[in-house]
Order: sequence, then structure tokens, then C-alpha cells
Amino acid sequence: MPEQFDLSDFEKSMVIREMTYSDINAILEMQRLCFPGMDPWKEEQLRSHLGIFPQGQLVAELDGKVIGSCSSLLINFDEYDDRHTWDDVTDGGYITNHNPDGYNMYGIEVMVHPDFRRMQVGQRLYEARKELARELNLKSIILGGRIPNYHKHADEMSPREYVDAVSRHKIYDPVLTFQLMNGFQLMRINPNYLQDDLASGKYATLMEWNNVDYKPISKRHFKTSLPVRICVVQYLMRAIESFDDLANQVEYFVDVASDAHSDFVVFPEIFTTQLMSFLNEPSPSQAVRKLTEYTPQYIELFTDLAVRYNINIIGGSHFVKEENDEIYNIAYLFRRDGSIDKQYKIHITPNERKWWGISAGDSVRVFDTDCGKIAIQICYDIEFPELARIATDMGANIIFSPFCTEDRQGYLRVRYCAQARAVENQIYTVISGTVGNLPQTENMDIQYAQSGIFAPSDFEFARDGIVGETNANLEMVLIGDVDLEILRRQRQNGTVKQLKDRRHDVYSINYKKD
Repeated sequence: MPEQFDLSDFEKSMVIREMTYSDINAILEMQRLCFPGMDPWKEEQLRSHLGIFPQGQLVAELDGKVIGSCSSLLINFDEYDDRHTWDDVTDGGYITNHNPDGYNMYGIEVMVHPDFRRMQVGQRLYEARKELARELNLKSIILGGRIPNYHKHADEMSPREYVDAVSRHKIYDPVLTFQLMNGFQLMRINPNYLQDDLASGKYATLMEWNNVDYKPISKRHFKTSLPVRICVVQYLMRAIESFDDLANQVEYFVDVASDAHSDFVVFPEIFTTQLMSFLNEPSPSQAVRKLTEYTPQYIELFTDLAVRYNINIIGGSHFVKEENDEIYNIAYLFRRDGSIDKQYKIHITPNERKWWGISAGDSVRVFDTDCGKIAIQICYDIEFPELARIATDMGANIIFSPFCTEDRQGYLRVRYCAQARAVENQIYTVISGTVGNLPQTENMDIQYAQSGIFAPSDFEFARDGIVGETNANLEMVLIGDVDLEILRRQRQNGTVKQLKDRRHDVYSINYKKD
């Protein structure tokens, strides 16, 4: 019996396949339609994806037309911060951080052409991802999902409340609802995930699908890390002719620290007394008062450098005259976001009283930074264990100690005490000192220093508890990394646990400013 119709005329061909370079233009155009108002891929980013991990780049094709796509890479997710952004996990969209031996697939985009939605294109792409995860024996697929309908409800509910309502089917969200229906489970909600995703309020839901067929094939165990890079400046005191000379010397060191991608750069105590070399004031008490007149220029200089070089600066310390006409030795923290904090020196040395009439501060402060909580204890202050214990109890993980000593004995008091504080409190300590001499400057004529970064003494830390140290009495920098995650783990599970094992039933420190 002859057929009335040629069925091939009615057939459609839907395939899921690996992306090719010839698909790039179609994908770029589709992305502009799918995500209006958001920055689309750059051609070089897609080329990078295909060159690095072609298996993870998939397209849906209908009758020869690209109607959907998805992109992904492999990582060890434990190596990334809980609050990571899309840029963090994609290396700015180029996936050059792809790890071929990674345990997790991270999905960085899925899109379906608006004219072809409700054809289960997205579900097909998700299923292809899952199949690839099984083939590669991956533990899971993780993705940061948009919540594009959140802007409609942002005035009346928080992101958590919105996600909860979507999860209970009280609100429909085209992305989150779809992911939940495809077996993904909510891990957490990350803020500032995609800066141009205004519809989601920049929030993303971190979702995970676990591969039940995963078979461990290695005994490797990955632990998270939280490294902080510190640049310590061992600063040479020498005669100068103007504030600009000091500023040029300071900027040089900040530039060096920034080039090394440091999170902090640390200057020594009262290194600004270098300005006394051209003040022509023989009386130390009057010279220090003239020095305080440079306080606005000092603060302006370091604020500008912190922002311009994108680095947190411990600005050594500087003598400051305050409204009560008293002069204080103050260490400033200049954050890279432009904000400023300060710590007064609490214990004043006999020389500071005798020559300059310096007044004492009276409070221990701990400062929030983008690298966790820190404290600053100026020179003599690090020699009083109570201050470091109070700062540690307030959350400090690093104590910075700018110092200025004229002889080896004075230097060793600072050094040994800084190392003791690191052991006693399971923290990192950093000392930064001045070297050189100022022959015409009373009480600042000679200097002795060997700067360093110190850690607790246990297996996971640097041998001898010394992360690094400079050579004695030479102008130079020391750059070293400290890991705050190792610090956290050791406080819980170290060979000894000085913080946990304290006998609160026998003794305590009473901080009177509380």
C-alpha cells in the first residue's frame, strides 16, 4: 500500500553534542537574547573553554540550529572559599583554573534560546552533564544558580526567605525551580556572585547534584586553605631633605609589595622620625612636636597608596598630637578600601617619656580586614603577654608589631616575645624594624633590627616557627605567606592546644576596658 506522506518531511533532529569553534557566533548572539543587560561572553573566553576542557562545553542543536548551550570546568571545590564569586571560580570567565584531576564539575552557564523554551532543552543539557560526570567518575556537579525573579520580591523578603518559598513551590523561579526539579540540592546562598545580575540582586544559590555512582580511586584528601601574604619592610633610616623624600621611599616599598600580590605591607615603628633629619631642631621635645605637624600629610600619603596599590598597609607608627595637647605613638591601619583605623601604644618606654614626653593609650583594639581579624601591638607592647591574649580572645589571628630598637638586646626582647606570643596564643606575629642611623637626631642616632614573621610551633607550620626573617641591619623586604585555615585547624586539633587547655577555673585576665 503506497504511503500517503513522506514522514521524513515531518521529522526533527534534536541532538546534544560538544561545542565547536564554529558555534561561537551563534552562542554569543543567543546569550544577548537570553541575558539582556548582562555582559555576554567574549569570543576569546569561549575559545579558551574549548581549548582547555572541550568535553565540558555542550550545545543543543535542532535541525542544524544551536538553540541551547552549557559550559563547565573541573575543580576541587574544597579549595575555594565558601563565599566565592563567579569570577573566582571561572578565573574571570576563562577557566584557566580548570583542574583535569578535579573531583567536582562546576557549571558556569546554561542557556536556552527564548524561541525554543518549554521543549526540555535545559533538561537535556543537564542530563548530558550528569552523564559526563558519571563517565569521568566525578563526585558531584556544583553550580551557582541565578534567582532571576527575586527582584520582584526583594522589597518584602530576604534572599533566604525567597529561596525557601521557591523550594516549597509557593513562588516560581525559572532557574531555581528548574534546578530543584532536576535533583540539585541547595548548599548555601552567595552574595555578590555576579555583579551584573541585578535581577537576582547579585545573589546566587549554590546547588549540588551528587553522583551516586562515584567510586573513590585515590587516597588524596584535600583541605581548604586561607593564605594571607605579608610584606615586611625593614626600613633604612637616613637623612632626607623633605617629606617628598620620605614619600618616595615609602611608595617604592608599597609598589614592591603590591607587585608580589601581598595582602599587607608593614612599616616599622616611628620611622617617620626620619623627618627630624631636616627639621633643624636640637631639642628632642620640640623636634617631636614639629614632627606631629606632618600628620595630615602622613595620613593622606598612606591612604592614597593603600587604595591605589590595592593593599592593606600597617603604616608603622607616627607621633600624633591630639586635642588635649598630649602626644601619642599611634599605629594606623590603612585598608585598601580607603578606610582607616588606629592603635595607640599602651606601654611607653622610659626613653619615650624622657626624651619626647609621649603619653600612653589605654585600649586593645582588634580590626576587621578582608583577610580576617588582626591586631597591632607597637614594640614594647608585644612584651606584655596579657595584651596578646586579650587580642586573641577578641578574634585576632595576626598581631603586627612595628618596632624601633637601638641595640641587639632591645631587638631580642621584641623578637623573643613575639615568638612567645605566637606559641602561647596559636597566632601569627609579625615584627618590622628600622635600621641605619640619623647622626644629627637625638635619641634616633642608631638602629638595630632583624624583622620576621613567626608562627606557632607545630607540624603544619614552618620549621622552628619562623615563616621568614630578614638579614640583620640591611634595608630589605621579607615576603611570606601565612595560612589562617591551618591556624584554625591547629587550634582544634594541634599537638598542644594552648587556647582550649587554659585553666579558666584557676586564672583569668581581667580587661578593664570591657
